[in-house]
Amino acid sequence: MSKWNVRSLAKELIVGAVLIFILSNIINYLRKPELSSTELPQANITLLDGTSYTLKSGKPLVIHFWATWCKVCKLEAQNIETLSKKYEVLTIAVNSGEDAKIQAYMKERELTFNVFNDVDSSWAKKFKVEVFPTTFIYDRQGELKFTEVGYTTTAGLLARLKLLE
Repeated sequence: MSKWNVRSLAKELIVGAVLIFILSNIINYLRKPELSSTELPQANITLLDGTSYTLKSGKPLVIHFWATWCKVCKLEAQNIETLSKKYEVLTIAVNSGEDAKIQAYMKERELTFNVFNDVDSSWAKKFKVEVFPTTFIYDRQGELKFTEVGYTTTAGLLARLKLLE
């Protein structure tokens, strides 16, 4: 029986990482919602902080569906926060309670990104979101380019947006 050496261990780790990457992309593709249109819907909504927000094309836009009760969303929240410092991000909190509850959640975690409270899940239904988190990335023309279901790294989100610049 041969001993494991650093080179063979590194090779096994790389092969394993590539297989996990491929498998996760296949699962992501199978779980993504099938939208009736790939164009950004035009809408004017009121955010959690009381400001008015207009969905419009002109620059890349990330629409991120999440929930306060979602464990994966909690893990991904800092990734979205980081992204929101450089890019246009609208997050939609689904089935997460009253505004005050979401505001407390945001304050506790030091999150400052834009939040729309989807109290009746109408936006989640419009985007056919059934799994949380789900992220849609639109280009500057308002065309859907990427859909991510489940956890996505900051690097992965930034790379997708960089491709749209």
